[in-house]
Amino acid sequence: MALRVGVIGGGQLARMMIAPAVELGLDLRVLAEGEGMSAALAATAIGDYRDLETVRAFAADVDVVTFDHEHVPQDVLRALVADGVVVHPGPDALQFAQDKLVMRARLAELGVPQPDWAPVRSIAELQDFLDAHAGAGVVKTPRGGYDGKGVRVVRAAAEAQDWLDALAEDDALLVEELVPFVRELAQQVARRPSGQIVAYPVVETVQRDGVCAEVIAPAPAAADRLVEVAEAIGRTIAEGLGVTGMLAVELFETDDERILVNELAMRPHNSGHWSQDGAVTGQFEQHLRAVADLPLGSTAPRSAWSVMVNILGGPVEGTLDGRFGAAMAAHPQAKIHTYGKAPRPGRKVGHVNVVDDDLDDAVYVARAAAAHFD
Repeated sequence: MALRVGVIGGGQLARMMIAPAVELGLDLRVLAEGEGMSAALAATAIGDYRDLETVRAFAADVDVVTFDHEHVPQDVLRALVADGVVVHPGPDALQFAQDKLVMRARLAELGVPQPDWAPVRSIAELQDFLDAHAGAGVVKTPRGGYDGKGVRVVRAAAEAQDWLDALAEDDALLVEELVPFVRELAQQVARRPSGQIVAYPVVETVQRDGVCAEVIAPAPAAADRLVEVAEAIGRTIAEGLGVTGMLAVELFETDDERILVNELAMRPHNSGHWSQDGAVTGQFEQHLRAVADLPLGSTAPRSAWSVMVNILGGPVEGTLDGRFGAAMAAHPQAKIHTYGKAPRPGRKVGHVNVVDDDLDDAVYVARAAAAHFD
């Protein structure tokens, strides 16, 4: 009988696990939040991932549970573990991806380089931090933010007054130094329960309006020291937090040559989409291997360069499907991946991967192919 892997969440990450699951002989089952979601092809249940009995019923029919996102509440996760359900990554690890304050404290214990930070509960505490950091900081809601949401650059404490006023008793906001970075990077590693870890090449990510727009793998002009430090950070975090599955570590490269941890994701991640076509083992296959405790695959690149460009928003008129023919005809070397989502301004509805020995050519073709879907 095939190993049954249950994915909580029916988004595009679950969708992109379907093909490698078939290839690996795994029975992939998805708990989707609603009808017609990206991973509808594998959806065996529809329901609220915050409801224990819904999740418990789904988990009863699988051998291992994993995730399309990190939003399943801790009490639900711990109840599953208490029931004897195998959960990867488990709640002890996921808590660090769910709460940025908890993450910062644990990374400090591990000695991982990160921006200066502090929990703040009042205007006075926030202003003291700003005054000590050249009058600027980045305020974050510790839970629930993604793609630029829940993040605010402030130069006066009053600019976060509404967030402070909304805090529940004993809660706090996270404030971090405004890092003088020259670019953003991402390091992905995979870890299986038995302890094996593999690392992908460190990549450069390009953000626009708080959303990842492009990824270049490997990161151009990355010195050997940078590559070694980024990989060491990824391995330290995976082992120190007990992560199982894929881990993405978002990084800042600063103007004084520091490498600092920005945020974490314990699942396949946008920064790793290039690996679908650019690495021997793509991140979606790797995640399934890891959570099933199968030997991990090679992370070696298939070519000198891989470029991923997100399709954001989609066409103003018509459908994504209607644009495939022209994009394919004009750029036959581009690999186009769409998510089964309706177009909406700013929404991630797909991405394009191009693998080439020439970086400029790869960038041009990936951008040009993605532009067909505007």
